[in-house]
Amino acid sequence: MADAWFQKLQSAQKTCLLQDGKRKIHFTFQDGTELAEDYDAKTDDLILRKWRRKGTIGGVGKWEIEVGEQQTPINLDVEGMIESNANPQFVRKDTKTHFQWRIRNLPYPIENYKVAAKPEDRQIVISTVNKKYYKKFNIADLDRCDLPIQESPIEFAHANNTLIISYKKPAAISEFERKFQQERKKMKATKDGDVDCTPS
Repeated sequence: MADAWFQKLQSAQKTCLLQDGKRKIHFTFQDGTELAEDYDAKTDDLILRKWRRKGTIGGVGKWEIEVGEQQTPINLDVEGMIESNANPQFVRKDTKTHFQWRIRNLPYPIENYKVAAKPEDRQIVISTVNKKYYKKFNIADLDRCDLPIQESPIEFAHANNTLIISYKKPAAISEFERKFQQERKKMKATKDGDVDCTPS
């Protein structure tokens, strides 16, 4: 199914921009869904992936971040209340070989954490012995490619009040990313504004 997702990306309308040391690619799919990805222009590492879907009653929805963090300042007049900086902060930042999540502001020792896969629900579940934190989440990349979620690829560590969870990318994902990297290299980008990113 990774091939089906690859074909969907290829058929989407694309624009490409080089800005602030990043290669920014914007996809628009046939159903109006938008995908924006930022890659480091030198290392080609994924910095940000976010989605915007059409609202239920028409109009445009808000951007939802899948990988990376919100970089623009939050306007309290628009957003209203926001979470305290002291609360646990869940952020995904991948490496070349692993999907990776960091949960900041978790001071408890590593013995306190349990991280397990729930294949039937297609989720990873984090719980703590002291019942101070609980979270379950899916891996969107595996869902898009219809790949199972498993226990064996999961590793976790704890340092500097941060729980780091890693999931080794399956071979099908690594192959997809290799192919998509080749496609990105063919895209023409401009430094001044968006252009059609159709491979030359």
